[in-house]
Amino acid sequence: MQNTISTYVKWVKNVFYDPVYNHEELQFFQEKEVEVIHSFQKTHTAYTETPLFHLKNLAEHLDVADIRVKDESYRFGLNAFKVMGGIYAVAKYLADRLGEQIENLSFAELQSPRVKDKVGELTFISATDGNHGRGVAWAARELGHKSVIYMPKGSSQVRLEAIRREGATADITELNYDDAVRMCADLASQNSWVMVQDTAWEGYDHIPLWIMQGYCTLGKEIIDQLHRNGGEPPTHIFLQAGVGSFAAGIAAYMVQHYRENPPIVVVVEPDQADCYYKSFSNKEGKREIVTGVMDTIMAGLACGEPNTRAFRILRQYARGAFSCHDSIAALGMRIYGNPLKDDPHVISGESGAGTLGLLYYLRKFEANQTVCQELALDSQSRILLISTEGDTDPDHYRKVVWEGSCPIMKAK
Repeated sequence: MQNTISTYVKWVKNVFYDPVYNHEELQFFQEKEVEVIHSFQKTHTAYTETPLFHLKNLAEHLDVADIRVKDESYRFGLNAFKVMGGIYAVAKYLADRLGEQIENLSFAELQSPRVKDKVGELTFISATDGNHGRGVAWAARELGHKSVIYMPKGSSQVRLEAIRREGATADITELNYDDAVRMCADLASQNSWVMVQDTAWEGYDHIPLWIMQGYCTLGKEIIDQLHRNGGEPPTHIFLQAGVGSFAAGIAAYMVQHYRENPPIVVVVEPDQADCYYKSFSNKEGKREIVTGVMDTIMAGLACGEPNTRAFRILRQYARGAFSCHDSIAALGMRIYGNPLKDDPHVISGESGAGTLGLLYYLRKFEANQTVCQELALDSQSRILLISTEGDTDPDHYRKVVWEGSCPIMKAK
């Protein structure tokens, strides 16, 4: 059921939602498998666990029991979470080329002359709105290989230069994101390059799965941090989606970990690239694709074609999807950047802050509480958010947070 809440937010309830544990879809996100992946990621000397902040004053203000936010602006010095997928996918590809198990390898071993002599110098190619491509370029450079990165039309010059600083050959195209993906796939085939993309299609599934597995270790970190700090399990997880790989990876891990009482998973998208919102609106349960120019400040989410595996996971385990105006993301950026009392200060970029903006909007701006009731979002709710990026475009961040770009008016 679609519900236009206001000018800023639309909501659709996923009629195919079924929280019953599905081994076929979740088998790749089991504790043992994720422990192996996380152990490899931690072999890099720059690895540190990103903070899980407690926004207790904001929780009180929004009349919910708890709000925790994972701040990925601290990840590997790259200001975004995406490297967690890229580092594992590139490493897993090299391990397979070597005929060795990833659990028997470290990052340092993959940097060794022995490995280079055996696999040679490879070129990894990817399409990106910014953070994913930088993560792939960083991983390739760190392991002694080349990278080629293409960005869709309208991408930030600042993000392009950040990718080039990681040693990549990189340019902005005249294509939208999904067409840039297709172009990269063609170039990979023509040049015997290795495509590292977090979206899947027929015949291209393994590397996107590895990226999703790399992302889901954030969920393991969160659970470990909650255990150490005495936090209770989340009742709700708001997850931003582009192609859905990040959202599905986190959801899959959390659902299998809390299989006896899984949290309510909510998908959040920009209204200019709301392929999950449209897909959940399809009564036959089919993927819907958004085409054309996707003009949104949430550049990392400007993707129109759901990852096939991610879609299967989220179609079963997500309660529904929100399609949000850019003003919702801008609202979240300002709230993170201006905390209440002694709540921690979080620098959250456009794609990182939409989930908090939506939570605030639902609890404070919306007089009709039907959606909150459908989500069981109330004073007993414990909310988990993941700020997936920092100020990856500092000039635009300041325009939003300092100068008030993309304002929101209270719904009447």
